[in-house]
Amino acid sequence: MTLPIRTTHNFILSTMHSIRHSIGIRHSVGRPIGFAIGLFAIVGMLVVAAPINVSAQEQAQGQAEKPVVEEGLTLQQLLERVKEGRVKDNAENRRRENEFRANRDKQQGLLNRTNAAIAREEARSERLEKIFNENELKLAELEGLLNERLGVFGELFGIVRQVAGETRAQLAESIVSGELTGREPNLETLSKTKGLPAMKQLEGLWYTLQQEMTAQGEVKTFEGKIVGQDGVAATEMITRVGPFTAITEDDEFLRYSGNGKFTTIGRQPPARFSDAADDLNDADAGELTAGVIDPSRGAILELFLQTPNLTERIGQGGLVGYIIILIGLVGIGLALERIVTLTRTSRTINSQLAAGDMEASTPLGRVWEAYTQNRSVDVETLSLKLDDAILKEIPALERGLSTVKLISGVAPLLGLLGTVTGMILTFQAITLFGTGDPKLMAGGISQALMTTVLGLCVAIPTLLLHSVAATRSKEVVQILEEQATGLIAAHAEKAQE
Repeated sequence: MTLPIRTTHNFILSTMHSIRHSIGIRHSVGRPIGFAIGLFAIVGMLVVAAPINVSAQEQAQGQAEKPVVEEGLTLQQLLERVKEGRVKDNAENRRRENEFRANRDKQQGLLNRTNAAIAREEARSERLEKIFNENELKLAELEGLLNERLGVFGELFGIVRQVAGETRAQLAESIVSGELTGREPNLETLSKTKGLPAMKQLEGLWYTLQQEMTAQGEVKTFEGKIVGQDGVAATEMITRVGPFTAITEDDEFLRYSGNGKFTTIGRQPPARFSDAADDLNDADAGELTAGVIDPSRGAILELFLQTPNLTERIGQGGLVGYIIILIGLVGIGLALERIVTLTRTSRTINSQLAAGDMEASTPLGRVWEAYTQNRSVDVETLSLKLDDAILKEIPALERGLSTVKLISGVAPLLGLLGTVTGMILTFQAITLFGTGDPKLMAGGISQALMTTVLGLCVAIPTLLLHSVAATRSKEVVQILEEQATGLIAAHAEKAQE
């Protein structure tokens, strides 16, 4: 940057004065010499240094003048140059002072306007604050007057809002809402209102309560929306038994899912419930018939559907349970076969006794055949021959009974094995997961209980069937022994004659 001309002029005079004093010229004789030396020094500085822009307008336009001291300037010319610089510098300073004064006046006007606006806003704020405080007092007085005039009506309207909220929650889960839709929004508005309810709203609440009470005593068929297991909604005829049960024309039970829609139950109840639903659908108007009602409005039906069926129960027993069932089927089948065979044999023998038939196709016929073949022997020999013939028939009559008896004894032991295995699984679950969630222990407990049940279910009938089969076998053997004893006695009487 360069220095202003005025500053340069002052600097030159100061420099000349310093040079004169530095060379020690005190007399008038030495003044020309000192002045000449100072002049040469100034000229040298002017040649080396560059003067400055003298106009602020030329600076803005980017036109910078850099005057260069011409060679051979006289002292008078140098003074003229300095005087011209002072004139231009004074003009620029005056222009800047005028511009500063104008800006100062402008800023002062802006400041005055701002202060005036602040004063107006402060006055307005004070006025509004005063109005707000006055309104606060009036509002408190009016609220007190309102509470005083309301009296018991305030409690009454609170009860109305409470009843509206409770009724809305009940209607949201009621089967009746599947037929009578669009009742919840009005109740929700009434339950959330903070002001006094209108007479129309109070009448609407009363009408909704009366409508729900009336619908709870109706058995009605209407057209409703049913969402299937595939998520597709269809419109079908639905029979509603109060707010308790809803069934389709196909005797399928439904569950109310809200928003005026029903959903089908994944697994329907047993046939006895479906038969009752069919009787209800086929009943005429005014006819008295038996039906199915869930007083818990779906909770009991839901628990009933979660109850495992026979197949699921058997599956809970695991491998041990299937083994028990297998040997149980073998034992029961063998016992039934023995009972049927021995019963048929007993009837055949009784028929032979009544007809006196000596056919050898039955145990009694074979005993008679042994007597016929040994009529000529003595009594003791005949007795031995008949005993031998009876002993030959006993294995065929008692065949399989020992197996049935063994199965009736092994089945409870297998059940006990399954019980122990299930308890081991239960304790393993407790060790791994603790006792916080009972569902984790349900698998082992179910296996323990089901194997015990299956073992008893196999042991009890096989033991009873074994007893029946053994009794039938003993009856046949007893008939054979009685007939053999009678033949021996008759042979002994003939031998004595």
